[in-house]
Amino acid sequence: MLRWAIIFFIIAIVAGALGIGGVAPIATYAAGACLVVAVIFFVLNMIKKV
Repeated sequence: MLRWAIIFFIIAIVAGALGIGGVAPIATYAAGACLVVAVIFFVLNMIKKV
């Protein structure tokens, strides 16, 4: 999931640099959502191991 967040973040940076206005906000939102899910899974995994 963290890999997808990084990929979407890179897509957002490239789209923003190229001036593609419709793709950049969507990719940024997707990257943020994937990052939040990855952090939640990480925390749950750490709690489960304790």
